[in-house]
Amino acid sequence: MMRGRHAPGLRRTRCVAMVCALMVTLQARAAGEPAAASTLPIDLATSLRLAGAQNLDVQLARNALEQARAGYTSALTSFVPALVPTASYLRHSGVGQAVGGSVVDASRRSTTLGAGLMLQVPVGEATFATLQNRQLVAAADAAAKTEEQNSTLTAARRYFDLVRAFAQTDVVTQALAVSEDYQRQLGEAVRIGIAFRGDLLRVETQSQRLQLDLARARQQQTLASASLAQALHLDPLVRLVPAEAEPVPLALADLNASAQSLLKTALEQRPEVAQSHALVMAAEEARRGVLYGPLVPTLSAQAGRGHLSGGPLGEDRISGRANDVVFGLSWRIGPGGLFDPGRIRSSRFKVRAAELIEERQREAVSREVADSHARVTSLFEQVRIARANITSAAEALRLTRERKELGVGTVLEDIQAQQELVKARSEYIVSVTELNQEQYALQRATGSALK
Repeated sequence: MMRGRHAPGLRRTRCVAMVCALMVTLQARAAGEPAAASTLPIDLATSLRLAGAQNLDVQLARNALEQARAGYTSALTSFVPALVPTASYLRHSGVGQAVGGSVVDASRRSTTLGAGLMLQVPVGEATFATLQNRQLVAAADAAAKTEEQNSTLTAARRYFDLVRAFAQTDVVTQALAVSEDYQRQLGEAVRIGIAFRGDLLRVETQSQRLQLDLARARQQQTLASASLAQALHLDPLVRLVPAEAEPVPLALADLNASAQSLLKTALEQRPEVAQSHALVMAAEEARRGVLYGPLVPTLSAQAGRGHLSGGPLGEDRISGRANDVVFGLSWRIGPGGLFDPGRIRSSRFKVRAAELIEERQREAVSREVADSHARVTSLFEQVRIARANITSAAEALRLTRERKELGVGTVLEDIQAQQELVKARSEYIVSVTELNQEQYALQRATGSALK
């Protein structure tokens, strides 16, 4: 869980307030109005909540899911008869041929009004098509979950990058303040003739280098803010400010869990694995439909009821009700039906291709889990070492300052000690950021919900 000094209720209240502020910005942007504020605070929980709200990839995946559901509904409706309203008028003048073959005067007229039900279903193939579409719905649902998890992971990574950029800026700002203060002291000493001007130039060079580092750090702040805003589909001109002053190591991963147990969990929970398996089952249902569907006859049924009126031209009409019922069974032999070897072979290769894709997906998940587990384990150790390095560098700077005050140390030693402390703090910030990012990546790799 994330460390913090605030109570859970206060954190939830702050998160809700941030979400409301960001939603106001989104509404102003959609309406073409400028945002009320150019700077907005944001925390990790808010970033995760907004991750999938307007993500285009997530919306596309959800749209594909709705298409798959519509296809499944369409497959089900193939078993439902169609209502066919009918209306016709016939007028024939002159001779016609009777059923017996003789030609007779058959000038006549007729009018029909009515409605009927018509059903024509290749029962076998329709059944397997329905089963196939059900698997396609499962695959589309898993794909939507994949995009949601990907967008959440991207938001988490970019939020931690934002925290790192601001923390790095603070480190350089503090180092620059110390260096400029030291530069002023040396400048005064040089002015009264008790210090060497070369030492002053060294400190000035150090300050100028830190000023350059500060400009680069502020640039990274801007870029990290724009990157997170892009992931959350906010206005890229809005400056996002993280709630944390510096990255704090999270404890999301269980270091006692083995890579084998994590891999087992991943293969059970990852939506990509479920998606590839559903596509295999869909291809298998399609193959069964090709093999066994044509064996089941196509059912044809038609029922109609209406009003028929007519008779010879020039005579009174004769009218009455007309009812028709027709049933039929048929089989198709040849292309698209029984004994179509090309279609059968094609369906088998499609199943094999889906199985290979599933196997490749399982291998990719296994590699991802193994890599993330190794990185997280290593980064915990790196953070411990980096924290100890800060302590050593801070103590070295303190001792160097004491030596300089006693007239034993040199300006160069002081500059080197300052550089080592800045480097140690920067390495710690980078290590903590990568640790938090990789813990979220490990959760994503095992298919766990990102919170």
